[in-house]
Amino acid sequence: MDEKINIEMIGEGSVAVATFKAVSIVDEDGIAALSEQTKKFVAENNPTVVIFDFGEVKFFSSRVLGLLLDVRSKLEASGGEVVISGINPQLHRIFKITNLDKIFKFFPDRESAVEAMGSN
Repeated sequence: MDEKINIEMIGEGSVAVATFKAVSIVDEDGIAALSEQTKKFVAENNPTVVIFDFGEVKFFSSRVLGLLLDVRSKLEASGGEVVISGINPQLHRIFKITNLDKIFKFFPDRESAVEAMGSN
């Protein structure tokens, strides 16, 4: 399983969208690279909201939850937040089991997340 893990990050005003470009996100080195790329983007662009789009993702390691929580803690310091979009029901269960569904907002797709969070 040597699928390249990629993330596309774009800024849309005070909202940044991070789209995972992989079906499976399990490679430790790949996740570490995603984490560094995301932290750098957040530091350089200072978004208020980061939307993580899981539309293409079918499976991820628990380290991805660590990435989300790390970005959340950085944004929270300045009143920002992390939002999840496009996550499939099986992966959403992971958030429910870990009670992380109580600290993240969820949207069915990227467009609805950008629309809702861009108007805040």
